[in-house]
This record gives sequence, structure tokens and C-alpha cells, in this order.
Amino acid sequence: MIASLPMYDRPETAAANDRLWQGVRAALGWGPERLTRGGDLWTQWLSPDLVLSQTCGYPYRAQLHGKVTLVATPDYGLRGCPPGHYCSVLVARADDPRTDLHAFAKAPFAYNEALSQSGWAAPQTHAQRLGFRFSNLIETGAHGASARAVADGRADLAALDALSWAMMRRHDAVAGALREIARTAPTPALPYITARGRDAGALFAALEQAIAGLDDRDRDALGLRGLCRLPAAAYLAVATPSPPAA
Repeated sequence: MIASLPMYDRPETAAANDRLWQGVRAALGWGPERLTRGGDLWTQWLSPDLVLSQTCGYPYRAQLHGKVTLVATPDYGLRGCPPGHYCSVLVARADDPRTDLHAFAKAPFAYNEALSQSGWAAPQTHAQRLGFRFSNLIETGAHGASARAVADGRADLAALDALSWAMMRRHDAVAGALREIARTAPTPALPYITARGRDAGALFAALEQAIAGLDDRDRDALGLRGLCRLPAAAYLAVATPSPPAA
């Protein structure tokens, strides 16, 4: 059996994620003893042994829908976002004088990967609504790497998951070298999933009980406020821009 919580797992949140999983396992009465860390996420997400994991909205709508079971959507209580939603934060260097996003249209743009809602789809959709498209692209592999690319001068703008940005501001010195330029429109937050055919209702109840059982410090570390029941259609309705040119 497999359980993983990879999306916001970092040294400062690892223990809280472990306690969250132990709460889920206790509520279920079964499940793997420990979270899986490392390894190929796609293999985990598509495994018939998957008990619980978290994915991004873009992979869910593009490749996982119909192959996994949607369990729940976390509510992170993010500024400007309805319950169960998040957004991308577009950041530049703190000393960059530009304030209008149009001024970054041809600037080096850092994004984590092309199948990321917050790193790629949301900022490109946002730019298209403003009449341009980011085209001077730097793929970094991770939100933290995108932030460092801007701070180091290798890129001028980066798109970061809003919760990842909040965690960076709390824990990472690189955030002090950056400032927020804009935020995208909210989209459904990163969904919890399980293997196809598993009981989503039982897992929702176990997650809800586990979150309620966390102490304030753990809930604050993870940014977790609760759960929402967003339908698959809410994820499938999100706009998908064309992928980066090869």
C-alpha cells in the first residue's frame, strides 16, 4: 500500500505531514505505516495500491481523471481565493522597477514544469487574458528553483504556487530578494486522490478527522484549514494553455 503527501512536503512540514497521515491511518484503521517519500510520482499516483496522495490540478485533468478516484480538495484559506482554491503568485526581484506585468512579456520567465497548474497553466492563461504570452522560458523543475532563478538574475519573473510562496516567505531567505507583481485568478486547489475503485467517502471522513485532530502548530505549518468537496467537473473546466514549444 502507498500513501504520499508530496506537494508541500519540505523539512519544516515533514513532521506535520507524518502526523496528518497517522491521523488518517488511525481513522481508517488500516493503511501503510509511513508515508512514501521519493520515487516516481506518476507510478505512485497510478498504482492500484495507492491509498492516498495529492496531485496538481493540471495532471489530474490532463492524465489522471478517470484513472484515479478524487477524494477531496484541501482548503488553505489563501488570500483572495474561495474555499478549496488557490492561485499563482508572479514574483520579480525586489529591486526590479517594473510594476506592470506587460513589461515582463518578453522577459526570461521561470516555471517549474509544463504540467503544473500554478507554474505553467495559470500564469500563461493570465497572460493571454492580458493580450500576450510568456515566451522567453526557463524550466527549473521546482518552485524553489524558479524563485532562486529570479533572485540570481537568470530569470526576471517566476510563477509560484501561492501556498509554496507563503512557505518560502516563512522559511527561505531567497524570498527576501523577491517581491510580488501579480496573482492569477483562483483555480481548484491540489486534490487528494486514491486508486480507482477505493471508497472516497471513507477517505474524506478520515482526512477530515485527521485534520481536526492536528494541533494548531501542525495546521499552521501545513496551511490546512479543512476540506472541500469539489467535483471533478470543477477541475476539468479549468483552461489549459498550449504547452511550451519544444
